[in-house]
Amino acid sequence: MNFEKARFNMVEQQIRPWDVLDTDVLDLLMSVRREEFVPASARALAFADVEIPIGCGQVMLKPVIEGKILQALQLKKSDSVLEIGAGSGYFAALLAARTEWVRTIDIEPALVKLANENLARYGVENVIVEDGNAAEGWPSRAPYDVIVVSGGLPFLPQSLLAQLKIGGRLFAFVGEAPVMKAQLVTCEAEGRYRTEDVFETLVPMLREVPQHDRFRF
Repeated sequence: MNFEKARFNMVEQQIRPWDVLDTDVLDLLMSVRREEFVPASARALAFADVEIPIGCGQVMLKPVIEGKILQALQLKKSDSVLEIGAGSGYFAALLAARTEWVRTIDIEPALVKLANENLARYGVENVIVEDGNAAEGWPSRAPYDVIVVSGGLPFLPQSLLAQLKIGGRLFAFVGEAPVMKAQLVTCEAEGRYRTEDVFETLVPMLREVPQHDRFRF
């Protein structure tokens, strides 16, 4: 398989037509080798417009979804990032390439191990992978410039939003089947947030979801 040609086709035929036009994002998706983070049995699907199972009932999101998240977040080199749901480590690698550091949390020890191994093999040094339930955030290292929730949430918990710095951005998939809203939330001032519905989709729910502490805009 010609990975470079497949990667180019992924960007030009899937991601760009979905209105991901930020050249920094497109360059990033061309430079970080997605095939290095895909299970060996699924490498032929590394650049396909599909979710790729990675174990524990979780998946790598479609490339177009990853592109839309990156474009919405407008990452800065000085950003500190919390990712909830480490998965294969691929999205953490994308985030790490454009920010100062990333802390990614997963509740499944098998996925913590997978992400750690993939990131180490790929040479990513500014990502810390930890084992735990971060559905309501990771307060010991807060506040963050960016929070990304890589699975679905039935609602956004107040505790998660409270861990954003002023000017910080949070991206999450909110709702339940048959459709979720992909939302970008910006902290404009202490206790004040602006929410933008970026697109609609459906992704797997986080393995542990908050049961209370709903934020009402």
